[in-house]
Amino acid sequence: MLESGCKAVKEGVLEKRSDGLLQLWKKKRCILTEEGLLLIPPKQQPPQQQPPLPAEPAAKIKELHFSNMKTVDCVERKGKYVYFTVVMAEGKEIDFRCAQEQGWNAAITLQMVQYKNRQAILAVRSTRQKQQHLAQPHGPRLRSASNSA
Repeated sequence: MLESGCKAVKEGVLEKRSDGLLQLWKKKRCILTEEGLLLIPPKQQPPQQQPPLPAEPAAKIKELHFSNMKTVDCVERKGKYVYFTVVMAEGKEIDFRCAQEQGWNAAITLQMVQYKNRQAILAVRSTRQKQQHLAQPHGPRLRSASNSA
């Protein structure tokens, strides 16, 4: 995501619930862009600051791209935390929490909606261009056919 030149909209720390049996909350450095959310283990550098190393260290960086994200759900405020769930297109649910004043759930939702709107506009433009292309007469063949009739 950052390699493609997307600028960071928001950066900070989110806690993600682990998938394991104990479901512990693990801190992740997060970078929200116009394309999705990068989850970086807290001790690891983001891709743009990372010196060229073998691909293994970067494998721990997880990208939640908005094209694969369905919704941000289940916002609940308890104590000092806001709890929310990111639902992916394949049905996987990823639980997060952050301090209430950080507003991660709103920022992620807003960027996801803007991304989906941009994709919808591109799809409509593409469809219109195809329709216009099909509606245009194809060269002198049509004109000569109408002249001879």
